[in-house]
Amino acid sequence: MGFSPLSLSQSISFILFLFHFHSTISSSHFCALDQSLSLLQFKESFSIRSSASDHCQHPKTESWKEGTDCCSWDGVTCDMKTGHVTGLDLACSMLYGTLHPNSTLFSLHHLQQLDLSDNDFNSSHISSRFGQFSNLTLLNLNYSVFAGQVPSEISHLSKLVSLDLSDNNLQLSLEPISFDKLVRNLTKHRELDLSSVDMSLLVPDSLMNLSSSLSSLKLNDCGLQRKLPSSMGKFKHLQYLDLGGNDFTGSIPYDFEQLTELVSLGLSSNNYLSLEPISFHKIVQNLTKLRELDLSSVNMSLVSQDFFNSLTNLSSSFSSLFLSNCGLQGKFPGNIFLLPKLESLDLSSNEGLTGSFPSSNLSNVLSRLSLSNTRISVYLENDLIRNLKSLEYMLLRNCNIIRSDLALLGNLTQLIYLDFSSNNLNGEIPSSFRNLVHLYYLKLDSNKFMGHIPDFLGSLSNLESLSLYDNLFNGTIPSSLFALPSLYYLDLHNNNLIGNISEFQHDSLTYLDLSNNHLHGPISSSIFKQENLRVLILASNSKLTGEISSSICKLRFLRVLDLSSNSFSGSTPLCLGNFSNMLSVLHLGMNNLQGTIPSTFSKDNSLEYLNLNGNEFEGKILSSIINYAMLEVLDLGNNKIEDTFPYFLETLPKLQILVLKSNKLQGFVKGPTTHNSFSKLQILDISDNDFSGSLPSGYFNSLEAMMASDQNMIYMNASNYSSYVYSIEMTWKGVEIEFPKIQSTIRILDLSNNNFNGEIPKVIAKLKALQLLNLSHNSLTGHIQSSLGNLTNLESLDLSSNLLTGRIPTQLGGITFLAILNLSHNQLKGRIPCGEQFNTFTATSFEGNLGLCGFQVLKECYGDEAPSLLPSSFDEGDGSTLFEDAFGWKAVTMGYGCGFVFGVATGYIMFRTNKPSWFFRMIEDIRNHKSKKTKKNAGRFGDRRN
Repeated sequence: MGFSPLSLSQSISFILFLFHFHSTISSSHFCALDQSLSLLQFKESFSIRSSASDHCQHPKTESWKEGTDCCSWDGVTCDMKTGHVTGLDLACSMLYGTLHPNSTLFSLHHLQQLDLSDNDFNSSHISSRFGQFSNLTLLNLNYSVFAGQVPSEISHLSKLVSLDLSDNNLQLSLEPISFDKLVRNLTKHRELDLSSVDMSLLVPDSLMNLSSSLSSLKLNDCGLQRKLPSSMGKFKHLQYLDLGGNDFTGSIPYDFEQLTELVSLGLSSNNYLSLEPISFHKIVQNLTKLRELDLSSVNMSLVSQDFFNSLTNLSSSFSSLFLSNCGLQGKFPGNIFLLPKLESLDLSSNEGLTGSFPSSNLSNVLSRLSLSNTRISVYLENDLIRNLKSLEYMLLRNCNIIRSDLALLGNLTQLIYLDFSSNNLNGEIPSSFRNLVHLYYLKLDSNKFMGHIPDFLGSLSNLESLSLYDNLFNGTIPSSLFALPSLYYLDLHNNNLIGNISEFQHDSLTYLDLSNNHLHGPISSSIFKQENLRVLILASNSKLTGEISSSICKLRFLRVLDLSSNSFSGSTPLCLGNFSNMLSVLHLGMNNLQGTIPSTFSKDNSLEYLNLNGNEFEGKILSSIINYAMLEVLDLGNNKIEDTFPYFLETLPKLQILVLKSNKLQGFVKGPTTHNSFSKLQILDISDNDFSGSLPSGYFNSLEAMMASDQNMIYMNASNYSSYVYSIEMTWKGVEIEFPKIQSTIRILDLSNNNFNGEIPKVIAKLKALQLLNLSHNSLTGHIQSSLGNLTNLESLDLSSNLLTGRIPTQLGGITFLAILNLSHNQLKGRIPCGEQFNTFTATSFEGNLGLCGFQVLKECYGDEAPSLLPSSFDEGDGSTLFEDAFGWKAVTMGYGCGFVFGVATGYIMFRTNKPSWFFRMIEDIRNHKSKKTKKNAGRFGDRRN
């Protein structure tokens, strides 16, 4: 069969067309259609949040367009033959949302590498469907806000070479069963990073089941406990080992010497781990390839200078040594610079280190130096500066800086990070600092710098963080700072700065603290446009005015909002209760705000500190406040709230401070309505209200935190943002003062200025950790309980302006720390005890009690005004043994008062010599009288001898 010339020409053209079409398809459309659709649907299931990470530049999914070849999309890798997606790298792509088990991601069955790190998957659980990616060799879910249990199905990924589940906000956990499956099946593992995954239930020896071919093992901050495994030497191929931030105990095992391939060893922040000089010296000798060693916060207090000598035997390529907070003693080990390539040296927070930092013979490649919080002398002179030309990080906070000219620092032109805070430096910031054009971080806080903040700081275009707080700067804030394109952290608090805050214009800040200055005016609307803002503190400027704009609720990533001690007025925006689930601190106290307390308290929030003290809020305390399950401090004092006692607050499981003072609260405070009510409460202040009825003894039984002292001596702060320390205003030892920092040891109970009546309940003596007890200005009756003497931590006791009767218990004199005692304006009588603490109190402690006598009130005592010497338990029992076996009561009475010892001695002598018959007759009379009295009161009080 032949072809006509026409048909042959047409056929050739058609063949050429097909060839061209195939070439076009082959070069531009590798991606299989189903793969493209799956990726697009995956993209649509998430939103883009620009603040997911500060260093992320753009979302990779921006290039994913329908109708284009998915193999050309950013982050996508394909098999050139099949068009299947084999690699997906979406690291740092600003993805936000929940990764559901039905996500189309799991339809990409041919994936070999999957990187979803540095995104925000909003506490999604890691789906068991990850186990279906049977071809995966790399899985990276680092820093992506996953939560819950790591599924055992991850162990199905038998081809996995690298697994990284680290740094997910401590929300991931791994149980022993899942871990055992993981290590048993992942035999090809080379890199494993589970840092910040909760593995506290694992026994450290189970790590020995990991593949011996591992080259990198990172288990930082995993909650691992007990001793380090003694067979770590099996991992002979390990190059990177990080077991820092755990609770390992004991010493570093000898067999670490077998890890001869180690390049980096990290055991930092294992506070119970110790270093034995002899064994570690042997280990170091064998680690000939080691370049980085981090033993920060490991106990090295027994280490001598020989340790540093052994380090000089390390490889000539050794570059990084981190030994902060190790308890090191002695002189600075200058021989450490015999290591020719030493780049990083951190000896900070070793307060026992002294001597001088050398000015010469330094490693000329030294780029990082931290001597903060040591007593090492650093001489700022030309020789030193010439030898630090490569320095990029210089941290000398709270160090012994001896300077000839601070301006010499301007010659360190490679500096990225400079911290000279807390060094008592003064004068002006040298103009030579304008040469530090690479500077990212500048910390000069807590010194005595003065004058204006120099305008040239605005020329440091790379500056990201500027900390100048606690100095003597005055004048206005330079407008050039506002123009810095990368500035995200600005802290200028505690200076003498002036100016109109409404002129502030910046749009990239995440942290702004201008508190304790002399600024004025309304808040600039530009502040509320900074969507990435996490901390805003404008407290104690006094002259900041206007209303708090509802625009503030656009700051949905805000963690700290402190506008306290200003002159803001008007009502608060309705959205304040729920605009940010990340908000940890809300402090609007000491303003002129009006209206009702914000009512929209949403669930799943992070609020820990709520302070609205010192405003003019009215209405009621809304029960929706119990949605703040993380709340530790609630201060609604000094307002105009009209309500009854808010029993629903009992259900807040973490509440430590409750202040409702100076409102219009009324009614009874009956006691607990739930189990463990207020069990963590350390400060309870409901003073200056109109509460009535008897004291709430039921609550006294449940205030467990007031029964036990806290020895930590730390300042209370927000766990969600630990750099913010709680403050509170309260009456302390009779004076109304503000505590800018609250120690965790403090325990206060203030029920004063109400209408409580009845007796002081004995159960209050259980609150043995109390430091301040104020029950004054009520209508309390009955005796002062001698059991109050059990409150041995009391520093201030105020029972004034009540209707208390009887004598003052001598037991109060045994409270060693009692500095303030106020029993004035009651109906007390008898002699004021002398000796012990009572001799330190003046007449004002006892005035208004006409029946009292004693030298303190300049009134002499006569006759039976002498109170009983014996403890309260004595007159509640029989007491015959004490009289018959001890000494004469008549002699003691003769010697009573400040001559107590003399009376005891006289009685003893009389008893030993005469044993007079009158004494025995007197004792018999007392016993008979007491027996009748006991029978008479038995029906009313019961037998109290127990």
